[in-house]
Amino acid sequence: MDLRLVKASICVLLFIGVLPVIFFSSADIGSSDSYRRDSLLAIEYQLTDNFTQEESDPPEVAIGERLFLETRFAQFFFANSDGDVNKVLETGDPILEITETTNSPLPGIFAGQSINCRTCHLVDELKEESGGGNRSYSDFARRTLLPLRSDNKLRTVRNSPPLVNSTLSRKSSFFLHFDGEFTTTEELVIGTFTGRNFGWLPNEKSIAIKHIADVIRGDDGNGELAREFGGAYKVVLKGIDPNILEDLRLPEEFRIDVDKASDRQVLKAISKLVAAYVDSLLFVQDESGEFEGSPYDLFLNKNGLPRKPSQGETDSSYNRRLLQLINNLPSPVFVTSANANFQTHSQDFVFGSLELEGLKIFLAQPTTSLTQEQIARGGIGNCAACHSAPNFTDFLFHNTGETQDEYDTIFGEGAFMQLFIPDLKTRRTDYNAFLPPTEKHPTAQGPFQDIPSKDTPGRTDLGLWNVFANPDIPSPQKMLRKFLCDRPPCSKGSMLPKTIARFKTPGLRDLGHSAPYFHTGRKETLEDIVKFYARFGDLARKNMVRNAAPELGAIALSPDDVSPLVAFLRALNEDYE
Repeated sequence: MDLRLVKASICVLLFIGVLPVIFFSSADIGSSDSYRRDSLLAIEYQLTDNFTQEESDPPEVAIGERLFLETRFAQFFFANSDGDVNKVLETGDPILEITETTNSPLPGIFAGQSINCRTCHLVDELKEESGGGNRSYSDFARRTLLPLRSDNKLRTVRNSPPLVNSTLSRKSSFFLHFDGEFTTTEELVIGTFTGRNFGWLPNEKSIAIKHIADVIRGDDGNGELAREFGGAYKVVLKGIDPNILEDLRLPEEFRIDVDKASDRQVLKAISKLVAAYVDSLLFVQDESGEFEGSPYDLFLNKNGLPRKPSQGETDSSYNRRLLQLINNLPSPVFVTSANANFQTHSQDFVFGSLELEGLKIFLAQPTTSLTQEQIARGGIGNCAACHSAPNFTDFLFHNTGETQDEYDTIFGEGAFMQLFIPDLKTRRTDYNAFLPPTEKHPTAQGPFQDIPSKDTPGRTDLGLWNVFANPDIPSPQKMLRKFLCDRPPCSKGSMLPKTIARFKTPGLRDLGHSAPYFHTGRKETLEDIVKFYARFGDLARKNMVRNAAPELGAIALSPDDVSPLVAFLRALNEDYE
């Protein structure tokens, strides 16, 4: 039976089966009109995600998903397939035998195979496992296990971020990865397919490209993915075979004759398809592009509050206006479990007085330097300065102090402040000594793109510092100079110190599906995060954070602020599957 017919049947069953779980209490009935409105909203919020996920994807998205799941691009497969791109491996990559978490390990989703994109970006594969659950395209580990190679690197330097909403269009420059290394999704895909996460060493990029092209050209169409997604790659990518199902027939701009194309052209073509798939990973939006899947979104809707900036309005202006409107609400209409229910989170679908208090703290920003009275009173999260609604990220780079906190935890308080970090002139004299390995410099030591360890003092992760003014990473340089130069003229040498320990701001939607947190993966709970910011806000005011983000010192949180802020952040969760 065709899988698309199965999906359609499931969609109908979901529609029939979901209605009985929606209830409305008498407290929600103020008039027939308001009752009808709330009833319809409840049904809409319960059903929208089901319909969105069950609709047929465009062909480029469907084939992009196939490539996202492809396990044969990895170096482990190359090394163990004896040149047969259709070989079924006798044994898989050992690191895939389990799925690592912050607690006990879970079953390995791809045991017996080799790395693919889904290895680090899970969805619902482990939702039924104790200690597992849904993911918004992230994994469960602090730092993900790497295939073992001669460089003896065992883990990724950073936590695997969720991919949902990761490629949203933005008003500012487009950067991807925590350090801004990539400026397009296609670049990121190519870097991943040919990089260390897939087991390839920096000097093996040309081998990786040839191998990936060989897999695409030589695929015989008999594998599980091929049977589900239209057959052999060369047939699907060419897109003209009359036997290809219509919903898998690629538009012309995505087609390629792989037998006539070069290896690099093949890689570029498949990266474009994977990018189309990643771009499709979005939290639930209505037809006007407003988010609608979380209790927070429903709260704004029920109270007639704007869910996104007006035309031409900046995010910061919108956040200030939203706070003013919220403060002026005479009688807020709250969201209760009578309006909707979570299916993938163990919490009630609510937005009440505690969540509202947390939202006000989240949006509160000082207009002048904080006074001692304000600091003592708390209630100023200044969160929206970097995590501006409705995306809850500015997509830019800030130093929150997490790199310093990790380093000082290992080497003692104040160690990061004293760490030797070379200036631009010194860094230029010896690329291999200070910058990460690349295809041009495969033996570079990368001391500032590493996981700090007691056995290796002086090594840590400085994030953006590794990318800015790095001649081996040309594509983001123009945009980074524009971002870093607040008062022209600016020299590269004067801007480099500003990049120390800066990382791209993650989004905050559906955090319940992406723990652990921070680029280090060191924070397991939302309470941990709020307490961290309260502490480092205080340290920043005392000039005890190296290269602290200016926004950090404007945070003033008291112990009483933790609970409402956490309640608000939980109200940004939604049922993403």
